Amino acid sequence: MDVTTPMFPSAYDLKAPVGAEGWEDLYPYYLKFQPALREKEDQKFWFCDSQHWPNPFKPFDTMTVEFAVKCLGQYNTRHYLVPPANGVDYRIHNGYVYMSPIGVPAEDIEARIPQFMERAGHYFQNWPTLLENWHKKVKANIDEMESISFEKLPAVVPLEWIKDGVGLDNTTALTENYDRMIQLIYRTWQYHFEFLNLGYAAYLDFFGFMKGQFPTIPDQAIAKMVQGHNSDLFRPDDEIKKLARLAVELGIADALKTGSVDAALAAVGAQENGSKWIAAWEAAKDPWFNYTTGNGFYSTDKYWNEHLEIPLGYLRDYIVRVQAGETIERPMDALHAERDRIASEYEEMMSPEAAEAFQGKLGLARTVYPYVEDHNFYIEHWSMGVFWKKMRSLSKLLHEEGFWPTEDGMFYLDRNEVRDVIFDYGNAWATGGDWAGPTYWPDEIERRKRIIDALATQAPQPALNNPPELITEPFTIMLWGITSESIKNWIGGDEDSDDLVGMAASPGAVEGIARVIRSPDQLDEIQQGEILVAPVTAPSWAPVFGKIQATVTDIGGMMSHAAIVCREYGLPAVTGTGSASSRIKTGDKIRVDGNTGKVTILS
Repeated sequence: MDVTTPMFPSAYDLKAPVGAEGWEDLYPYYLKFQPALREKEDQKFWFCDSQHWPNPFKPFDTMTVEFAVKCLGQYNTRHYLVPPANGVDYRIHNGYVYMSPIGVPAEDIEARIPQFMERAGHYFQNWPTLLENWHKKVKANIDEMESISFEKLPAVVPLEWIKDGVGLDNTTALTENYDRMIQLIYRTWQYHFEFLNLGYAAYLDFFGFMKGQFPTIPDQAIAKMVQGHNSDLFRPDDEIKKLARLAVELGIADALKTGSVDAALAAVGAQENGSKWIAAWEAAKDPWFNYTTGNGFYSTDKYWNEHLEIPLGYLRDYIVRVQAGETIERPMDALHAERDRIASEYEEMMSPEAAEAFQGKLGLARTVYPYVEDHNFYIEHWSMGVFWKKMRSLSKLLHEEGFWPTEDGMFYLDRNEVRDVIFDYGNAWATGGDWAGPTYWPDEIERRKRIIDALATQAPQPALNNPPELITEPFTIMLWGITSESIKNWIGGDEDSDDLVGMAASPGAVEGIARVIRSPDQLDEIQQGEILVAPVTAPSWAPVFGKIQATVTDIGGMMSHAAIVCREYGLPAVTGTGSASSRIKTGDKIRVDGNTGKVTILS
């Protein structure tokens, strides 16, 4: 990159928005840029991960980035010893998280190769068995979280405990259950990355092989060779589609079209075939309604099983389309045909030796690739949904005991402060005195709320410090869509041009009306045939993909959820544009070319 290109600002010079002064108090010391480390940290290039964490953090919610990124790093650095890549350094600044990949010194890479081959090779050779065990571990973890509850402290210790010589009081379970929940969600994130990094590694190995054989092969062609898998991440959407078809077949569709959830279900129950449909609805709820419209990283995310109006809304849309004679299922036959066609055409151009290696690498990539999406349902959706539900119950309990004025007050504390509150609660109960929290926390929570609200008024800087001349780290390119070209767009994109350039993430070209969405709460605004434009999409937005023509995002690479979901649903997509959601307005007519990565504002 030209040395005259302006650098991004340093975190140390980037001021907080008005009203957010003192934001540093909300987060632990190790998550902030430290003045004593400025010289070192100003030498690094940091990018804002608004793909996974698009909103400022409440203190409690920072746990998600801490556990996720720490556990990502441990598998690269300590478990598998990925030859060129350690973990990712991360900091919170002005409420947003910034990341900087940590490479392996060139002189250490060669020594890591045999260790990686042995460790990762064991997983690749035993993938089905180890993955089956993974499912057992994750489900056991979920079951244990579900078994934990938080109870208000009683007037006295139960008499039976006295007679049985238990020797403990009720605060013991309260403290132990909280600590156990934190440890269980920490385990959850370790399990998350047990297979994920290997899924990416196998795909990247296949990707590198294809680039070596055919240097000009489009990235998209390689990605399409592994498309068309039946991911559990898409099961919630598939279940809603099946329920829509069943409703039409049973003749009870009209009963579902109006009113609240309770009213609609009651109307269905009164129909002759209603009980059969309701049984199918109930069967789908466990586990497939453990699904959020967000990404699972925030305590405010809404889950289907707690907000049944969300899946019912998608169901009603599908019923209308089924009654109109539309095909609502994913085009699996077409995806498989295209996948196999591309693979065959490239294989025919290879030598026999290369073709043999191609089959091995493609086979491994197709075996492990589904996990790249599957894990998201079991971790971000199901596991995190149970965790947030339990944490909300604890926050509500302490709200009812007077510690904060609203049910969500606890999330303005960090996880260690919550432990202090639990002790404060139990301590005063034990001594017969008054707990201190109700006189301290309401004002402090209000102060923190004002700060977080102020942080949300200012979009984050996309990056910090001087960008490298060339981005080569494959995870950064594949997952986040951060390339040398995208950085140029961030620094000096032509604001006067009607064109935006991003990553050609899913093929096809369409024209249509844009619908800019910044929150899952806006999804019901999307109209049939519009083009979805967003800072980032969540995998759980899949039910609206039947309405839209294409997707455009600010951030994300070829392996981002937006790119994968669009390929699986046969929709054009351009990701990593940097500024589409701010440059494009709802109602604009735009052209999206998922073959070239170009988005044009037509009018």
